Amino acid sequence: MNRHPLLDVENIEQTPDVYLNSVGNVFAVFDERSQDSGNISYGVQTAQGRYFVKTAGNPDDPNPFLSHSERVSLFRNAVRLRRSCDHPTLPSLYQVVESPHGPLLVYQWVEGELLRVEAAMRDDPRSTFQRFRRLPSHEIIRALNLVYELHHQLAQLGWIAVDFYDGCLIYDFPCRKLHIVDLDHYCEGPFINRMGRMFGSSRFMAPEEFERDAHIDERTTVFTMGRTAAVLLSNGTLEHRPFRGSDALYEVVRRACDSDREKRYDSMAAFFAAWQDAHIGESTP
Repeated sequence: MNRHPLLDVENIEQTPDVYLNSVGNVFAVFDERSQDSGNISYGVQTAQGRYFVKTAGNPDDPNPFLSHSERVSLFRNAVRLRRSCDHPTLPSLYQVVESPHGPLLVYQWVEGELLRVEAAMRDDPRSTFQRFRRLPSHEIIRALNLVYELHHQLAQLGWIAVDFYDGCLIYDFPCRKLHIVDLDHYCEGPFINRMGRMFGSSRFMAPEEFERDAHIDERTTVFTMGRTAAVLLSNGTLEHRPFRGSDALYEVVRRACDSDREKRYDSMAAFFAAWQDAHIGESTP
C-alpha cells in the first residue's frame, strides 16, 4: 500500500517548498506578497486531494517582526488549540510534518474567500468584505452565531482570543459556509499584556490590548466578539442607526464593547447566552 505523501509522513529532509513540489502540484503560494507574518503557506494538489500546508517560512528571512523560532512556537500553539477543539468551522488538521525549516501543518483545503481586504479596498463594493456585508442580515447573524459558538467552546477550554479579525474568516459565498483560521496567537488562560500594543487589527481590539501590564481575559474576548458584529453587521461604529439587527442584539453588542471592562459581560458564556436570547427574541413573532 502506498504511503500518502502528506498524511503518512512525520519527518522530511528537504525544505518544505522542495518537498511539496516533489509530491504534488503547488497551485497557490501565500508568502510576503499576501501577508507579513513571515509564514509561507501552500495550496497543494496531490493524487489524493487538495491540502492547505502552512509553514513558518525561511529561518534566514530578516524581515518578519517575529523570529523563526517564535513563529514555530506559535505553530505548536495552533496545534494544541486545534487538537483541543473540534468545532466544525475549524478546518481539519491532518498531520504535522517536521522539516529543516520547522513543522508543516497539513490542513484540509477549504473553499471560499478571506473577508479581510487591504484598507484601501475596504470600501470597494467588489471586495469580499463589502460583498459579505451586503448579504441579508440573517445570513450575517448566522455566521456570527458560529463565530460566537466557537469562542464559547474555546473559552470553556481556557483559550483567550488574540489577533482575531476578519482575516481569520473564510466565507464560501455559493455554499454560505464559514471557516475560521489562523488562531495561532490565542493564549491558554488569562495573562498580562507585556507588549503594550498587542498583535491584531485595531478595529477588533479591546483597550487593554494597547496597555502594557493590563489584564487580558474572557472580557477581552467578549469585546473582540462585540466588535466583530460592529464591523460585519454595522459600519464599524457603535451607532444604533446603521446596525442591521434588532434593538436587543444591538444592546448585547454595545455592552460587549464597553471601554470599561467591568461593564462588559464577564465571560463568553454570559455573552453568548445574551446573544442567543436576543436572537431568539428577534425571531419570535
